[in-house]
Amino acid sequence: MNSATDRIERKIMLKAPRARVWRALSNAEEFGAWFGVELKGKTFAAGQRVKGNVTYPGYEHMVLDILIERMEPENLLSWRWHPSPIDSSVDYSQEPTTLVVFELKEAEGGTLLSVVESGFDKIPAARRAEAFRLNSRGWDGQMENIAKHVAAH
Repeated sequence: MNSATDRIERKIMLKAPRARVWRALSNAEEFGAWFGVELKGKTFAAGQRVKGNVTYPGYEHMVLDILIERMEPENLLSWRWHPSPIDSSVDYSQEPTTLVVFELKEAEGGTLLSVVESGFDKIPAARRAEAFRLNSRGWDGQMENIAKHVAAH
């Protein structure tokens, strides 16, 4: 596996306490608010599948469908999903998933948040590069979104 094509890694320093960042990640409704997904009335729990309609302009036809793997309060949240399922005429359910891992670390002046999405090398070759490109750009935006969210609340 080539880590350059298999994984996306992002880090951001958030000017907020770890407990605040954890709530923004682990509370499904709050997560949906900054991530751009309708998750009203939903909760995140290990082993649970969570679905919600994407609210991000231009992507409203998409459904976020994640399987929560691990939740370690104020340390780690991970899930599996099908990356960039943008074509509503395609059944992605038989494809391998990627693993998204958020890790929180105490840092001077706030919390260091890292996100790693791995497993792209197992995605069908016909859509691997595009899924990687779209998600790479998407994580750039989501890091900005969570920073604004925790700073404002």
